[in-house]
Amino acid sequence: MARKKALSMNEVVSMYIKSMKLTAGLNTHRIFAAWDEASGAAPYTLKRFFRDGRLYITLSSSVVRNQLSFQAEALVEKMNSILAGDGLFTKDDPRVSYVKELILK
Repeated sequence: MARKKALSMNEVVSMYIKSMKLTAGLNTHRIFAAWDEASGAAPYTLKRFFRDGRLYITLSSSVVRNQLSFQAEALVEKMNSILAGDGLFTKDDPRVSYVKELILK
């Protein structure tokens, strides 16, 4: 009888997430968490929406929106670096991948 290779918990969780087709929702949630961490504007964030590589953020303060608009490219890079180091973020999902553009409203 051949012995099966033991799988780590990371591999088992990753296989479960892919088999249950939860990657798109989980990736979207991780992108929102990366926004909160990278921007520090979580208290001012009213709405979040992600589609086709674009992250749409509605802010309650025009002052915060203006300051963050100057840092948009740096925020995208910082969010993507946070996502690259995140173990739960599925990098090969074609529906929800890295942030390409940040749109502040």
